[in-house]
Amino acid sequence: MSRLQRGLSGLNGAATPSRLIGTIGGAAQNAKSFEELKRLIHGKLVDKLDLSRVSDLDGETLRREIRLVVERLCDTENPLLNRMERERLIDEVLDETFGFGPLEVLLKDPTISDILINGPNKIYVERRGKMEKSDVRFRDNDHLLQIIDRIVSKVGRRVDETSPMVDARLPDGSRVNAIISPLSLDGASVSIRRFGANPLKLEDLLNYKAFTPEMAMLMEACIKARLNILISGGTGCGKTTLLNTLSSFIPSDERIVTIEDAAELQLQQDHVVRLETRPPNIEGKGAVNTRDLVRNALRMRPERIIIGECRGGESLDMLQAMNTGHAGSMTTLHANTPRDAQARLETMIMMAGMELPIKAMRQQIASAVDVIIQANRLQGGPRKITSITEVMNMEQDMIIMQDIFRFKQVGIDQNGRAFGQFEATGVRPSFVNRLEQAGIKLPSNLFQERVLLRD
Repeated sequence: MSRLQRGLSGLNGAATPSRLIGTIGGAAQNAKSFEELKRLIHGKLVDKLDLSRVSDLDGETLRREIRLVVERLCDTENPLLNRMERERLIDEVLDETFGFGPLEVLLKDPTISDILINGPNKIYVERRGKMEKSDVRFRDNDHLLQIIDRIVSKVGRRVDETSPMVDARLPDGSRVNAIISPLSLDGASVSIRRFGANPLKLEDLLNYKAFTPEMAMLMEACIKARLNILISGGTGCGKTTLLNTLSSFIPSDERIVTIEDAAELQLQQDHVVRLETRPPNIEGKGAVNTRDLVRNALRMRPERIIIGECRGGESLDMLQAMNTGHAGSMTTLHANTPRDAQARLETMIMMAGMELPIKAMRQQIASAVDVIIQANRLQGGPRKITSITEVMNMEQDMIIMQDIFRFKQVGIDQNGRAFGQFEATGVRPSFVNRLEQAGIKLPSNLFQERVLLRD
């Protein structure tokens, strides 16, 4: 007798799959639809399993033995199911028991980059930059809430009427945001930004023509020479993916501290300390925000600090860290151009509660930030690095910036996708001397004015 079979309880003394099947025999015969049959089998399975007795089984063993039970249920209760329906029923019952229910089929599709749920019956996905409606459905809003609760509870968070908004993550690192009633009027709403188990590498982004080899060479040199980098861009333009990719250039012997609201970064180095903010508890206490973690990180002897995204007063602490022995740090923020990124930084410094003069704030920015990498999502879905900009010095009250590389959009093709060309502006950045001091020698013609790539 298997360990799982011994773990089945509540069956009036029986503990075998055959007796389990017998206890629900006849009920499924009256099921009028595939969904009803699936719900019945799943409900009875959950009711009759003593999870405390089978919790010591590893995930694969447990899933395999449960599958045997479900297969017997299918054969006994509805032997008229064809092979395709039978396999679908088994998979969906297992997904309901161990996974995220109807979401599993979408999460297994590698072509999907975003999953957007507007209530139980309206689910949209993005494939290759195009939004389309999915055939996947939840039974009702309660079913959707159960799946949301299963997702957020795995990372120690909660969502209910007292805390109706939550940020969480899936096991593969994908970002999840959920908002429920009373704030969401038409049922719970969930947004999932996919991050695959295997993060995109530099070669992948080059193949997608997100940037050129020359741009990659410069970004690698900047990271190895410990320049401070700010990645700027709009929502969904690939800032976190780019940050993940660029972090692979950090030497493996350096100590890195990452700080995020919901852990998404997948750094490949061994010496990494990952920190995550914490929302308040049900009494409204115990919150730990990004600024708290940045301050604490300064006492952890980091060689580089990476903040997933700057949204508020932590920007001032980040700039000060960049200026005081933590060169080579990186972060992202929301802005449409490098100049907008500067203005956004100024606004977030004010959110720290420090009444600094504009000139003093800009001096902090000019001194701390060396490079701004601007990422944008263009019409039709392509994601590009649209500029690599050097932050120079102050002249009077203005920060001087200059583009080193840029993407120039030329037009829209017949499929509605933007196309254009990557260009070198002909500007030789002033930090080249710092690169050479770090032992990095770039080709002499790297910055020569020319078209690098037409897309």
